[in-house]
Amino acid sequence: MNTRCDSVAEKGRRWPAFEQNAVMSLAGRKRVWVQLFHAPLKVRYLEVVEMKKADLKMIENLEQMGFQNFATVYRNLPIPALYEEAVRRREGSISHRGPFVVRTGQYTGRSPNDKFIVREESSEKDIWWGDINRPIDEAKFDVLLLRLQAYLQGKDLFIQDCYAGADKKYQIALRVITEDAWHSMFARNMFIRIIDQETLKNHVQDFTVINAPRFSADPNVDGTRSEAFVIVHFKRRMIIIGGTSYAGEIKKSIFSCLNYLLPKQSVMSMHCSANIGSSDDVAIFFGLSGTGKTTLSADPSRRLIGDDEHGWSDTGVFNFEGGCYAKVIKLSREAEPEIYANTERFGTVLENVAMDYEGQRRVDLNDGTLTENTRAAYPITDVHVPNAELSGRGGHPKNIFMLTADAFGVLPPISRLTPAQAMYHFISGYTAKVAGTERGVTEPSATFSTCFGAPFMALHPSVYADLLGKKIAEHNVNTWLVNTGWTGGPYGVGSRMKIDYTRAMLSAALEGKLDNVETVIDPVFKVQVPKSVPGAPAKILIPKNTWADKAAYDAKAAELAKRFVDNFKEYESSVSDEIKSSAPSV
Repeated sequence: MNTRCDSVAEKGRRWPAFEQNAVMSLAGRKRVWVQLFHAPLKVRYLEVVEMKKADLKMIENLEQMGFQNFATVYRNLPIPALYEEAVRRREGSISHRGPFVVRTGQYTGRSPNDKFIVREESSEKDIWWGDINRPIDEAKFDVLLLRLQAYLQGKDLFIQDCYAGADKKYQIALRVITEDAWHSMFARNMFIRIIDQETLKNHVQDFTVINAPRFSADPNVDGTRSEAFVIVHFKRRMIIIGGTSYAGEIKKSIFSCLNYLLPKQSVMSMHCSANIGSSDDVAIFFGLSGTGKTTLSADPSRRLIGDDEHGWSDTGVFNFEGGCYAKVIKLSREAEPEIYANTERFGTVLENVAMDYEGQRRVDLNDGTLTENTRAAYPITDVHVPNAELSGRGGHPKNIFMLTADAFGVLPPISRLTPAQAMYHFISGYTAKVAGTERGVTEPSATFSTCFGAPFMALHPSVYADLLGKKIAEHNVNTWLVNTGWTGGPYGVGSRMKIDYTRAMLSAALEGKLDNVETVIDPVFKVQVPKSVPGAPAKILIPKNTWADKAAYDAKAAELAKRFVDNFKEYESSVSDEIKSSAPSV
């Protein structure tokens, strides 16, 4: 018997063949309309029954948060059922071989200028206020939330109950509420799914995310910058998102929360990917979007822990998520086979990927017409990621790689860092913003994003830097700076570093083949550059050797060095002299 609970007004509609896990409160009473199927007569009919305890608890939770008078609530639908709902509501299209293709409208990337944190007494003293963490008054939040509650009245809601954090000691329980089925599909793919039904029935969330993309803020009334908003209220443990359909805002808002909560428990929260070798050696890869975090951690010879967000506790590394959110523009089947395979798999959500809607519904990963920030969201399972570490956990790292997509083309493709240099480059967080990841970015531009994730860091960078420094020293971790950006010249002149060369350099470092090779000190950036690496041409190891115009290289290197020094002035007062002395020569 399949059940579906619905409003009386829908009593006469034609029912789909399969719907489940939907409930509705009838004017606050503990009863629901349930669709029943009478097998002998092959007819469906509605009957009023007592609401299940778990469903009643969920309805009461929604009403306690001020959400009431909704139409149908779909709770924890599996992916196939979400497909059916999303197609019925015309939210997207099913492509050849099964992925669900959606378009997110004008917002095809994160909108960091539209992110706010409510200024309230429980967190006010801890937040790193400024351009990254913009404050909004609690009174403004209350008015906006009230209008959001009114907007959702009479609408269907989709709920996913899930977790963030593979280490149960630090795990937080989530309830993600969306007005679109495909956003619920995204949440189910990206967070840690609850398989045990008894656990699911008794789920009590630590944080609630409400995502309503068609509800817009009024900047004149709400104190926002535009119609879009992502607002975190730490005291109420609530996140509200509106005015944007870009699904990445859901996962990154939870990441921001973990970056606030976990360091208070001496857990280092990191914007990084992580994997494990055959000898259980863990490697982590710091980097912003477009630097290769996801691609380089998807190594067939190593088990993937996760591709984007992790914690480092006193027992080791653990993934925050249960899925991957990979950039797929110009993705190569040969160079990135594991990620590519998921662009052809049922259950994957493809964001803003071009598709032949009138023909065979085949996607074109090379088409950046809508955005360069095309994405694939898929779960980490033994099917989607055959070499996954399904526990989502590993030991303490043996190697740390700090990835940068250097648009100047002057940093070495790989270099070893001293502990002080590691702290300097971690705090600096130099890279190039890659087209599409944020609104308004159309081509790579040099930027500094402290901790390789400034948009998501709720606390002062020194908090994360101190934690990382202690862990590197305690566990004697090798640290490397890896340039996945340009070689032979800056962006527009040189070319992007070949991924095969980068993989060869990473493999050499992971296998200990660079431990005793001869190195040379870069005269500007002071890092130790190996003179030879198995599988990589010697010429590319020294950036100046790849430039036709040596004087132009010197000028660009000096320009980038000055940018490093100018950027770091903000942090000089909170670091040691040893770290400050790791700055490039100017």
